[in-house]
Amino acid sequence: EQEARGVLFTAREIAQQPDTWRSTLEIFKHNQERICSFLESVGVQGQLEDRPVVMLVGAGTSDYIGYALELLLRQKWGCEVSACASTELLPNLDDYVVPGRRYLWISFSRSGDSPEAVAVVEQAIKLHPSIAHLVITCNAQARLISVCENAKHACSIVLDDAVNDRSLAMTSSFTNMVLMGQCLAHAWSIEEYGAILERLVGAGRTFMPQAEKEAERLSSPALSRACMVGTGSLASVAKESALKVLEMTAGQLKTMSETTLGLRHGPMAALDAETLFVCFVSGEVCRTNYAADLLREVGEKKITARRIAVGPASAREKIAPYCESYLAVDNGIADAYRPVVDVIFGQLLGFYCSVARGLKPDAPSPGGVINRVVEKFKIY
Repeated sequence: EQEARGVLFTAREIAQQPDTWRSTLEIFKHNQERICSFLESVGVQGQLEDRPVVMLVGAGTSDYIGYALELLLRQKWGCEVSACASTELLPNLDDYVVPGRRYLWISFSRSGDSPEAVAVVEQAIKLHPSIAHLVITCNAQARLISVCENAKHACSIVLDDAVNDRSLAMTSSFTNMVLMGQCLAHAWSIEEYGAILERLVGAGRTFMPQAEKEAERLSSPALSRACMVGTGSLASVAKESALKVLEMTAGQLKTMSETTLGLRHGPMAALDAETLFVCFVSGEVCRTNYAADLLREVGEKKITARRIAVGPASAREKIAPYCESYLAVDNGIADAYRPVVDVIFGQLLGFYCSVARGLKPDAPSPGGVINRVVEKFKIY
């Protein structure tokens, strides 16, 4: 029955996430010496002015992994860090690379076989051989790994095959690659991160049931649009949640994402009475205030069907008066680490909206418009 309804993989891959996160930490610990040695060799712990520019490279969901990690790596490593989509790097490579500057590219890819992911690294190795490459993938046979064997400085990390999602939509692979990035941020203080991870596991397990209940309740086909907002690291959750709903409903539910303050600068015009509005609320006081003001304004203008907020339990009192539902994440988790927990709501919303519309979440694009791995296209 699960096969017939197209829910054999997606539901399991969403549900298993908190139980897989410890395995990702163990993979890092097993490879810690090798990884730290590589990072040291490319200058991550060097003099501040000599540290590499770190570029977080991926496409689609893998690009949003970079956005989830950008600020954390910047603060923990003291490097200039930027998320840069491989879909932009490939046609514009020379515009992004400054000759003579030191670079570390961290490439994220579930399959490691996406055409642009492979092609852009191949071109970088050929045209800019001084760039160092770190590949994080869920596929031990990824072409990215073999391509990087030709690089002057390269390292690869392969996650457990259990998180190499079989569904079209990336869920387990997203949160576990984000977690591996968080491990990298604490590469030389992994025991400190171990305590953070335990809080994430507990928060994920607690959050999952309430997120599922709310996602199922909101899955009515009457909704035609969804808008997701967040700030800082939580902006990545808004992006990824919007993509999950769009993918799993085959575009029947149109989605958009914006930053908390960016929505007023034009995109608010897209909201209407059939729009679900989801705000991922920061645990930092100033950012919480901005979210409260936006939710209040949206409510006063009566331009959405429902307002849903996801945030720490400590912000409930301030935020709850301005939304119809408040989903609480355990207190004490900094924004920089929350993407792996908060995104579960977006994943479940996509799943239940897909089912409610008679689609198959495992393969929601019956016409083959999108696929699990992007189809090959001509590389120039």
